Amino acid sequence: MAQHDYINKKPKGKGKDKPTSSGKFPIFATVFAILLISGFAYGLWYIKTNADPQEVEQAKNPHPITEQKTSKPKPRPPEFIEEIKNHEIKVEVKEIESKGPYQMQCGSFKTHSQAEAMKAKVAFAGLIAEIRRTEGSNGVWYRVRLGPYDTKRLAESDKNKLQRVGIFGCGIWGWT
Repeated sequence: MAQHDYINKKPKGKGKDKPTSSGKFPIFATVFAILLISGFAYGLWYIKTNADPQEVEQAKNPHPITEQKTSKPKPRPPEFIEEIKNHEIKVEVKEIESKGPYQMQCGSFKTHSQAEAMKAKVAFAGLIAEIRRTEGSNGVWYRVRLGPYDTKRLAESDKNKLQRVGIFGCGIWGWT
């Protein structure tokens, strides 16, 4: 009994099919390859025999060193370069007014323990905060403040440090 190849749908064993190739030499492909190689060889021979000798020499030596080029003196720099070197620039510097010391408030809490927890978080960021007790029309509040800062830039720098450790919502305004 002959085995059956279920993948190729052909029986195996005694009843094998004939090979699909005819066994003939591929004459067309061989002639095409010979013509292609012959054309390439002819092209190389044509370029070699018809090349201009001066251009070939230039291609071999793209930057020939001659006595004329080495004996020429270097050109002098233009006069305006000397003027630029000796020129003096005057700039007005305006004094920037400081709008006073700044403070940063990172929270306002009803209980002192909540304010202490925020102060501890600020301390873990490497900054020192204070808790200020204030009384208003709506009761007692405990504010967590940092400062005073001479410039707003310093306050912004500390605000960025606090944001890196996850403390957001701090506000910056003038010291009161």
